Amino acid sequence: MRYIRPNLRGRLSRAARLLIPIFLVVMLAIVSSSPAFAQDKEEQSEEETIDPFESFNRTMFDLNIILDKAIGRPLAELYQAILPFEARDSIRNFIRNLSSPVVLANDLLQGEGERASDTTMRFLINSTLGIGGLFDTAHDMGFKYHSEDFGQTLAVAGIKEGPYLVLPIFGPSNFRDAAGKAVDSFLDPLTYIAAHNDAELWLYGMRGTQFVDFRARNIKTLDDLERDAFDYYSLIRSIYIQHRNSEILNGREKGK
Repeated sequence: MRYIRPNLRGRLSRAARLLIPIFLVVMLAIVSSSPAFAQDKEEQSEEETIDPFESFNRTMFDLNIILDKAIGRPLAELYQAILPFEARDSIRNFIRNLSSPVVLANDLLQGEGERASDTTMRFLINSTLGIGGLFDTAHDMGFKYHSEDFGQTLAVAGIKEGPYLVLPIFGPSNFRDAAGKAVDSFLDPLTYIAAHNDAELWLYGMRGTQFVDFRARNIKTLDDLERDAFDYYSLIRSIYIQHRNSEILNGREKGK
């Protein structure tokens, strides 16, 4: 190890520190899916089983709402006001195209050959005919966009989701998906390109733009949900769980 350059050694050390919590979260997800753990939960209510850390989660949820109202929503409104829809669409297309290697890796890990082929064709077409991904030319040619992540890959492998978890800033998740987010960063070539070129700020900026774009597209939807919900926290939790289940099944009904 004494021959490793100091900056590389530092990167390896940071990677090791990240892998430890990933390992722990994955192990917790595996334990939560075991028969013994399931038997212990039989006498609990469904809500207690899904959300045993509700007190903590509600605190994080309230914190995220405060941050959203102070920073997230104003940035989304500014983004929406400054950029026309076509420009915002191109930004989303560009970011989606850059995420293709992660989607492809998870397609392959799940044994989804046809979806892996679609992802590959989308990347090749949009990177060329779509001018670096600014235009979703592949969609017009019949190659529809889909997302895949390592949380979904773990689900396909039979790992249960574990308890519901609200992450600071990132929002709704669970033990399995939290681990998946971390693993996806290791599957993403941009992580290594940015680290090698000391361009981490560019990578964080891209992730931030992705969030602002998503928030801008959902201003009215979230406003309506918050206004009409009897319990906004429970509603968002239910929507998240249903949406994730649909993504894991690739839109198919359970059992088909």
